Amino acid sequence: MSEDEGNTDEYPTEIHDYLTAFEKSLGSVDEMLKTMMAVSRSELQKLDPLEQAKLDLVSVYTLNSMFWVYLATQGINPKEHPVKQELERIRTYMNKVKEITDKKKASKLDKGAASRFVKNALWEPNAENEHTSKTPAKGKKRQ
Repeated sequence: MSEDEGNTDEYPTEIHDYLTAFEKSLGSVDEMLKTMMAVSRSELQKLDPLEQAKLDLVSVYTLNSMFWVYLATQGINPKEHPVKQELERIRTYMNKVKEITDKKKASKLDKGAASRFVKNALWEPNAENEHTSKTPAKGKKRQ
């Protein structure tokens, strides 16, 4: 907008800030696309399947989001277009990938450590305490 910055007669002044932010966002998208295109396909294939799925989902979501914006600029309501269902479908898969990632990050139970912890926490009678105990042992009837 550097050339058109002074030429605000063509559009209402109240949308100037929105247009400036939009232009900045387009520049960010352009830089990100250049970065992604600079990475060779062979390097992308080295990613593990989960990372590859994340990359593919982000790419297709971005593409569909840009198409959403395109439809809006053409006066077409994107909420009534099939692109809305596609974005929802992609979001569903993104949530599934997030669940898988969260499960991997979740702490796992160390069964050996847990059994040692429980065993050491339980009271065990020793030879001295066995004779002085006034409570009967479990499973034995007192006579």
